[in-house]
Amino acid sequence: MSVHHQIVFIDEPHPVLTQRLMELGMDCRFLYQATRQEILAQLDHCYGIVVRSRVRIDRELLEAAPALAFVARLGVGVEHIDLECAAARGVEVFTSPEGSRDTVAEHALGMLLMLLNNLGRADRQVRAGSWIREGNRGAEIKGKTVGILGYGNMGTAFAQRLQGFEARVLAYDKYKSGYGDQYAEEADLDTFFRETDILSVHIPYMPSNHYFIDAHFLDRFAKPIYLVNTARGLVLHTQDLTERMKSGKVLGAALDVIEYEELSFEKLNPLDLPEPFQYLRQSDRAVLTPHIAGWSFESNEGHAAVLAEKIERFLNQQAHTGEPAGTGGRALL
Repeated sequence: MSVHHQIVFIDEPHPVLTQRLMELGMDCRFLYQATRQEILAQLDHCYGIVVRSRVRIDRELLEAAPALAFVARLGVGVEHIDLECAAARGVEVFTSPEGSRDTVAEHALGMLLMLLNNLGRADRQVRAGSWIREGNRGAEIKGKTVGILGYGNMGTAFAQRLQGFEARVLAYDKYKSGYGDQYAEEADLDTFFRETDILSVHIPYMPSNHYFIDAHFLDRFAKPIYLVNTARGLVLHTQDLTERMKSGKVLGAALDVIEYEELSFEKLNPLDLPEPFQYLRQSDRAVLTPHIAGWSFESNEGHAAVLAEKIERFLNQQAHTGEPAGTGGRALL
């Protein structure tokens, strides 16, 4: 490839991505430690940006990069990217959910097993010198109905992992139709609310999904449920959840994501958070992890490999046509 496009890396990926782009002749600039203002000053000739979530890709940044053709997001969520502005400027947005679908699914299953079998509580008790068996009697997945909310990469991978547990698996996805498969039955909302024993959340964050799971949503379940959220914190109203844990409507919750996280997901002080989180922190019916469901050694390389493939395909298309690929700022999943 004869064109030496400048690619700016705001966050550090697995080397498989940088190596591939350099092999393609790209001029790679690494701004891993640069401040936002330092980044803005170096975008005049930038053709592509690789970012995780450290910096917001907003109108100011997009306008500072007049030659920008694509933004490659190492990961899934695009809440920190102004998709509307990107579309208006003809900037492609690539994401890499394929890179972490398996580790998210495994983490969700692990959290569910931990919740149903009281593994965290029992471990803490034994370490403290207590040997409590009856108080830690568990519940089986077998025979229960698992409701998967959102049936994309992550939801599908979670359904695959449930094979062998002899559970009924339902899926509801408001953006799709005809998505039932050998792993899950497509369900309408009435069936979803009536049958679900275990709710696993796999929907993306976007304004229309803000607090999608709120008091009204939770109250529509016919049976008490267990809830697992490995998606995004802001799709779940924490206070509504904790109130239903107190009432028994929600039997337990496993949360890898919290609505109080900063945009970068890197910083959160549990002791400083509001009362609903303090309830979760002190509850033995809650399992909490620090947004690591997609954070495996394999997914680190996976995200980079997926983006390398998508960027190379885009560059080849540009080289052959000389025209933008034309998705106009939509997130290419």
